[in-house]
Formats: sequence, C-alpha cells, structure tokens
Amino acid sequence: MGIARVTRNFQVTIPKDVREVQGIKEGDKVLFSVDGSKVEISKFKNNFVEEAFGAWKSKVEPGTNYVKKIRSEWKIRNDKFNL
Repeated sequence: MGIARVTRNFQVTIPKDVREVQGIKEGDKVLFSVDGSKVEISKFKNNFVEEAFGAWKSKVEPGTNYVKKIRSEWKIRNDKFNL
C-alpha cells in the first residue's frame, strides 16, 4: 500500500493500488471508519441498506408505490368503518 501527504486543505490523494483494490473511480464516494487509532477507507455504496438487508430486492414495484398502495387501502378501510 502507499503513503499520501495531507494538503493544507486536509485533502489526500488515494494511492493507485488502494483505488484499484477498492474499485474507486473518479466521482465515487468513500467511507472512512475509525477504530481507535486505525482509519479504514472503503468505497461507499449508495444502496448499502438494500444490500445489507435485501428488503426490497425481490419486490417488483418500488417502495414508494407500495407505501402509496397501503395508505390508500387504509383510507378505504377507514371510510368503510368510519374510523
């Protein structure tokens, strides 16, 4: 792995071998994790919650459409039973 210098604006260039291992490209976001005096850097994935839990992976419709459908069903029940 490489060594990088911190600029006066606290910017660091990620060494090429680290970028290649992590698959980091221009425009990507990176995540810094601190554990005591150790700092780890990894590529940030925007859909990390979906990957971690897989809640919506098997759903055909987007989550927003599902929520709208459930809300409309509750409105029908409320109107029917005068709740």
